[in-house]
Amino acid sequence: MRAEADEDTGVAVVGGGLVGCSLALALARRGQRPVLIEATPEGPVAPPSFDERNLALARASLDALAMLGVLEGLDRPPEPITQIHVSRAGDLGSVRLDAAEHGVAAFGGVVMARDLGKALSRAVSAEAAISRRSGTAVTAIEPVAQGWRLHLATTNGDRSSLRCRLLVAADGSDSRLRGWLGIDEEVHDYGQHLVVCSIEAAGARRGQAWERFSATGPVALLPRNDGRWGAVCGVATAEAGAVMALDDAAYAEYLQSRFGWRAGRLSRPGRRVAYPLRLRVARRVHAERAVLVGNAAQTLHPVGAQGFNLGLRDALGLAEAVAGAEDPGVPQRLAAYLRSREEDRRRTLAFSDGLARLTASENVAARALRSLGLLALGVSRRARAPLVHAAMGLTGMPEAWRGEAS
Repeated sequence: MRAEADEDTGVAVVGGGLVGCSLALALARRGQRPVLIEATPEGPVAPPSFDERNLALARASLDALAMLGVLEGLDRPPEPITQIHVSRAGDLGSVRLDAAEHGVAAFGGVVMARDLGKALSRAVSAEAAISRRSGTAVTAIEPVAQGWRLHLATTNGDRSSLRCRLLVAADGSDSRLRGWLGIDEEVHDYGQHLVVCSIEAAGARRGQAWERFSATGPVALLPRNDGRWGAVCGVATAEAGAVMALDDAAYAEYLQSRFGWRAGRLSRPGRRVAYPLRLRVARRVHAERAVLVGNAAQTLHPVGAQGFNLGLRDALGLAEAVAGAEDPGVPQRLAAYLRSREEDRRRTLAFSDGLARLTASENVAARALRSLGLLALGVSRRARAPLVHAAMGLTGMPEAWRGEAS
């Protein structure tokens, strides 16, 4: 075991997932020299967030990732989403969004979480302003004058400490730092699991995305950049084990029964992964000289694909708030950041949770309200405009990171 002397930095980002890496890159572009601390060692084992999920990235998010130099590092470019079809089982009406109708080439694009994670990781490794500590766990934190001291331990037993003026918790839904900072969270269990896999869809057109709601959760198909389709299927928690136990042919039939024939015959599902669906929201996203971002701040229902897009906007907003600051943790900087992000976070949380609950309800009034809403959205381009803005991620994106989408 080897002990090292205390080091000092401006910003320490704990968590090397999708949002943590994005934040480290954004901070480096804005004059900071962050330390990125990640428990997973560099090598073939990827962080947990680099997984099987299919990420629907809003157009504004893609533009920002391009500015960060991440998109050019993808093995394959994102698959464009040019049309979105939304419906609800048992309800009247449906909504069709067409990018061309709104004068844009695409609403966004789909990438695999693992592919985006690899591209982010490569960009972080290539950025000289980022000090990356892989295979390093934070074992404790303690407040010190004008900042925090982090006690670190590597996988080979080396121990050290690091002083920072701003501590950022990007360590996921089960954030240890959130608890150490004394921040509670509100949790709502939707009583559902989300089953994720790839699949073949014989009648699907490239660029088309579908979201089909039901009482047991959403079913969605997203176009992927490998010629297959990303399938997500919400199932009641009590049934999740049985659904996961189905063989591939039986699962394809089950998914077909839930989704219908809009995309033709579904077949040859890939490896399936199931996630419990819970809303987890930190009661506050800051402490003295500390901020929560990404899933440490909020873990959303995947309806509307808002989770990473919101986390990215938070990361970019924080980078702007501390741009060029000698002391990035001063109260004035954090207060400005919190003000700038409050409205977007509040609206996105309300939209995601409200849509998840409304679309799952079998209440007669809820069914009538949904049908009226779908019918109105189906016939009025003006009424669809807020959905288009949400799909493109325009609302809430910091001005400095807006690209062509704006």
